[in-house]
Amino acid sequence: MRIRPERVAQLIRRELSDIISNRMRDPRIGRWVSITDVEITRDLAFARVYISILAPPEEKETTFATLRAATGWLRSQLAPRLDVREVPELRFELDTSLDTGARVDAILRRLERGETIDDEELG
Repeated sequence: MRIRPERVAQLIRRELSDIISNRMRDPRIGRWVSITDVEITRDLAFARVYISILAPPEEKETTFATLRAATGWLRSQLAPRLDVREVPELRFELDTSLDTGARVDAILRRLERGETIDDEELG
């Protein structure tokens, strides 16, 4: 039976979320970390894990670096939870879509109030 990459990606997303929320005890991991998406290669060798971190910039950088440093431990925690021969190599990517959405929302609210927006704020 061939395992579908989409199914494995969904399972990785769910299980990693649980591991980060409930098993990771590192104080550098902020409370507001969420996995927004997982993309996996067809051969199940690599998984790109998109994370969103709602925190000030310096805390966001620390949290992201800590997650990347814990990749080996996270893979070892995933192994018994996945029904695959080998756990994919995890590659974390910062998902900034929530930040972008919040910035666009703030600009739209300002425009709605009649405020002017300069080019620097838009770019």
